[in-house]
Amino acid sequence: QVHLVESGGGLVQAGGSLRLSCAASGRTFIRSTMAWFRQAPGKEREFVAAISSRTYYADSVKGRFIISRDNAKNTVYLQMNSLKPEDTAVYYCASAAGLATSKSYEYDSWGQGTQVTVSS
Repeated sequence: QVHLVESGGGLVQAGGSLRLSCAASGRTFIRSTMAWFRQAPGKEREFVAAISSRTYYADSVKGRFIISRDNAKNTVYLQMNSLKPEDTAVYYCASAAGLATSKSYEYDSWGQGTQVTVSS
């Protein structure tokens, strides 16, 4: 498993930007699939983006969010642009040893989450 620590959440106005970071330790980072999920109050956790050798995005964030990784720093990022109030959620970083997937149960390591709040 991998120890994950997210940072970068906060309060932003609609239309603004935030960048989330997730620092990883443990399993060899370069071979891990990394992903971001989010969970809004009263809703199920949902897939946002994943990165392995390619990147994958949920339709709701495609064109607005960018996932990237710095293997030298064992860190994955989520650049969030054109934020909307419906993006408000706790954002979780996750890691998997296998291929990139949108299924949360395929990820075996999770961070503690970071709150993102978008005001209208």
